[in-house]
Amino acid sequence: MKDVKYRSTILKIEGMHCASCQRPIERALHETTGVADVSVNLANREVTIESYLSNVELIAVVANAGYDAVVDQVQSLEEDDRANKEKFDSLIRKTVVALGSGALLMIFAMYAPALGTEWDLVHGAWLLIAAITSVVMYYAGWHYFAGAYKSLKARSATMDTLIALGTGTAWLYSTIIVLFPGLVPEIARHVYFEAAVIIIGMVNLGQALEQRARGRTSQAIRRLLDLQQKTARVVRDGEETDIPIGEVVVGDLVRVRPGEQIAVDGIVTEGQTNIDESMLTGEPVPVSKTTDDEVSAGTLNKTGSVVYRALRVGSDTALARIIKMVRQAQNSKPPIGKLADSIAAVFVPVVMLIAVVAAVTWFFVGPDPRAVYAIVTAVTVLIIACPCALGLATPMSVMVGIGKAAEAGVLIRNGEALQTASQLTTMVLDKTGTITAGRPEVVEIKTFGEQTQDRALLLAASLEANSEHPLAQAFLDAAKQQELELVPAEAFFVISGEGIIGEVDGNPLLLGNETLMTRSGVELDPESLEAHKEMSEKAYTTMFLASNGQLIAVFAVTDPIKPESVDAIRRLHAGGLKIVMLTGDNRHTAEAVAKQVGIDEVRSEVMPEDKMNHIAELQKRGEKVGMAGDGINDAPALALADVGFAIGTGTDVAIESADITLMRGSLHGVADAIDISNATMRNIRQNLFGAFVYNSLGIPIAAGILYPMIGMLLNPIIAGTAMAFSSVTVVSNANRLRFFKFTKTS
Repeated sequence: MKDVKYRSTILKIEGMHCASCQRPIERALHETTGVADVSVNLANREVTIESYLSNVELIAVVANAGYDAVVDQVQSLEEDDRANKEKFDSLIRKTVVALGSGALLMIFAMYAPALGTEWDLVHGAWLLIAAITSVVMYYAGWHYFAGAYKSLKARSATMDTLIALGTGTAWLYSTIIVLFPGLVPEIARHVYFEAAVIIIGMVNLGQALEQRARGRTSQAIRRLLDLQQKTARVVRDGEETDIPIGEVVVGDLVRVRPGEQIAVDGIVTEGQTNIDESMLTGEPVPVSKTTDDEVSAGTLNKTGSVVYRALRVGSDTALARIIKMVRQAQNSKPPIGKLADSIAAVFVPVVMLIAVVAAVTWFFVGPDPRAVYAIVTAVTVLIIACPCALGLATPMSVMVGIGKAAEAGVLIRNGEALQTASQLTTMVLDKTGTITAGRPEVVEIKTFGEQTQDRALLLAASLEANSEHPLAQAFLDAAKQQELELVPAEAFFVISGEGIIGEVDGNPLLLGNETLMTRSGVELDPESLEAHKEMSEKAYTTMFLASNGQLIAVFAVTDPIKPESVDAIRRLHAGGLKIVMLTGDNRHTAEAVAKQVGIDEVRSEVMPEDKMNHIAELQKRGEKVGMAGDGINDAPALALADVGFAIGTGTDVAIESADITLMRGSLHGVADAIDISNATMRNIRQNLFGAFVYNSLGIPIAAGILYPMIGMLLNPIIAGTAMAFSSVTVVSNANRLRFFKFTKTS
């Protein structure tokens, strides 16, 4: 279909509890024409859909799969907390009713006379208990039975199926015993009403604790959501008015006072202040902002009052795009998660088969009372095997890990990038703007005769003010830093490849390289040549300044290495990575930079289009290659690398240009991303191992494998408790990532 525009929709799914719940939703959506991609996240019970269908059509597809869905609306922190609390309180109420009723039933069963075949007061009491139990099960566990019915209609089986079958079988068997006690011998007249309600109560308790823990896993995204202002103070027709944020339009003038958050993206038109951008970039030092500087929604104004013009509003702001990117990344799956999905696809049917086989085996070859043992083992297998922990193992860790990275200004685009970053063996770094600051600076000034450094800088900067050469800005920035007032230049002329000439304040000037000086008859004495040599050995670009045919100064200009680059590269080395630098600079300059920061391999004079070839060469050697660059000129190389890291700052960052975007211009972001990737993958493996061990041991024990050896048969109530708390264990382990500390160099 031509010109089809796909859009991303996030639906909240009601009743999705386990990995087996995901399968019918994914299958139904994948089989729907108009759906390009589907990603189900069990951790926050959401599904992200790329399609051109309407929301109503997508909700209908999910409904046909047996689940209720609503379009997710970005909520504030308070609304999110309120919704979580309501869900938690509801589950706790149901837990109290179920466990309280179960406890009373256990006490009654301990002292109640044995059931006989004659109808008497005892029979009447047990019949009343059967009715009361059914009411409790309806109140506390109806959602499991409703979910099982919907799954059955959709020809699938889920956690709800196992719980409904297990507790329903226990209640039905017990009710049959009460109604028709003569059907079984006296030794087999055991009832399990208390087991049915206590199992439901324990599962509800587990889900309540899981619900509370889920709220903590999403704290990072919720903090980002809470950065969104509710109102903005706009200046219209000279009047300042507070209006809802949704009513701000591009071009509006917005005033922000000290201590207030920036409402929308914009450019400062009046005033000067310091902005704390740490909530977006992870950079703790406030940034000075004045006229023509950009400000970003969600950042905090620290000192002055400024007026800025709105440039981007609503979903177009940097904050909104970051929130969208983080949420989509949290809903994605790393390759390791597909293992759990594959198992979950057949898990519940296999468990149901095991329960049947166990019941039949106990019924025909087990000891008396065979029927009781058969029912107990079947119920226990069904209850203990719910695949909640298995389904939560990966998405919970991904959700917390990606959120933790976002707090540090590291935006991980998807789960695959998160996993691959932990497998990198070689990191390729662009030099300019990645290792270095990306802007030239005057770092040394050597003057001759009675000339002062400020006077020499003033003359050079005044002359360069007319130049478009990349190095000209270095002189202008240096003069501004020294608060020098420039003088207009006259008779300005550029000599290509050599430098510039002109007249400043009545002084005829030459500013350029050694060739310009020699050709113009300016004598370079031993002192100036020695200065030139020393600067060149440091890989600095040297520029000579002459006035009236006499050399008056030598300037050293360079693109300085970022202060943190050495420590960041040391961190990458500590993680076992080989560091390769690609640059278009000459070999001498490249090797000087590499020596200062500790690069393993240097490839100089590389054209942008050749960077891909170098990365491909490394990959052919079997290396897993990460590439860090500016995300624009290095886009082809970033795309080819196993993981591309786009380095940028503030709103200038190309948020979707690479697998991982670093909101601050520091290589520490690369090391941070790899650190959190390693920690998250370690956490996922712990969760998967625990879930597999739990089910691998739990199901055979529930089926009675230990009975012939030690006479042990698992109580269904214990099975329900173990199942409920296996999920809590996985969620709690994932939440440990919230306290993860990034490595630091000594």
